[in-house]
Amino acid sequence: MREGVYKDILDLFDYRPQLKINLVDQAQTFIPFFTGNLNFIASDTSNYWHLYIRFPKTNSLYHWPYLVYSEDIPELCQTLEQVIFAHKEIFYDQPVLDGTRLLSLITTRPTAALPPPAPDLQLPAFTLPYYEGFNRYGTKLWLGIYRRDERFSVAFLKDVCQVCLKTRIGELYSTPWKSLIVKGIEMADRNLWDTVLCKHRLNVRHAANELNWQVEDLCDYGLTLKNDLVRQFNEEDVRTYHLCFAIKTKPKTGVFGSIVIRAQQPEALGLREEQFEILHTRDFNPNSKDFVSFRKKVNRESLSWYLIQLCNQFYELQSETAQVLSSLYVEEPPVAEPPLASLPAVYQCQNCLTVYDETYGDEASQVAPGTPFAALVGYRCPTCEAPQNEFVAVPSVLTPAL
Repeated sequence: MREGVYKDILDLFDYRPQLKINLVDQAQTFIPFFTGNLNFIASDTSNYWHLYIRFPKTNSLYHWPYLVYSEDIPELCQTLEQVIFAHKEIFYDQPVLDGTRLLSLITTRPTAALPPPAPDLQLPAFTLPYYEGFNRYGTKLWLGIYRRDERFSVAFLKDVCQVCLKTRIGELYSTPWKSLIVKGIEMADRNLWDTVLCKHRLNVRHAANELNWQVEDLCDYGLTLKNDLVRQFNEEDVRTYHLCFAIKTKPKTGVFGSIVIRAQQPEALGLREEQFEILHTRDFNPNSKDFVSFRKKVNRESLSWYLIQLCNQFYELQSETAQVLSSLYVEEPPVAEPPLASLPAVYQCQNCLTVYDETYGDEASQVAPGTPFAALVGYRCPTCEAPQNEFVAVPSVLTPAL
């Protein structure tokens, strides 16, 4: 998606929407898909969009059964908004909602040809960009690996060396800023370094814990809690890459996250102190709505500890998935050498190390090739004239058997 597409669509809006509208590309993961009320997500069909409606003051999603043409988005938004606000008793802040009923009330048809039916949306694997760590220079990358306490385990260093050997990187660099620097990484080898960082729970240069949180608008309590958790994560040097966190203090807000910290209201549950429930999506993709409860009734003091345990659980799953990659840097077994065949022994003078080889004889002393050393009579060393009894048998040079 290029900026011109968004600009063309936004230029067609001739009214001020009351509902929140999202326009996002299908392949990106930096912007959440479903935090708006009207969520348009680019499809594989050029100029057509998926539409997911999150009804106001609810977390209920309805997948519009047709793809929406780009130029029809503003008109459809206005029509949907009018119908929803005209029937608040059906579509606004209701526990049970029927999207097909909304569809039946939309009389305005798109101006384009009959829209194609909407296929299932394939959610991309979630990731946030490395703001620091992997850095491109020319056609290669350099990597900074940060550790707050400056301690890198022996197991990690061994894995680093294995990757360096496999990818022909000859030098590592240390810095005064508690980092290791690796230069000359090929683009195709980046996944190997990702595997090692995941396996050992290491951050790249400095942890990007500030960048992957969702907090409700104008929520001082949620912001204070987030800052407190980020501080504790930084102190523990927790790796959070590939994860996204959300803090919900109200039941009907549209924040998203692969891990959700949901505040439980003390007065509603008869609690004496603030408590939280920790949830995560089943596949840790923040755009998924399939949540699993990890821990309930967690007090404020224990919250960061449980979150760190959940992060470790996530990376254990990631490490299992990466076992295929890990085989690329595991030490290969040594190649078996071919069997060696020995030649007949030769005889060597102990004084000057001259060799008598029965295969060649001794032309200077008029000894024919193939003459056994034991058959010689009165033989002397052709170099130092030492007698025959001062020769000793020594192994010949060994050669691989063919």
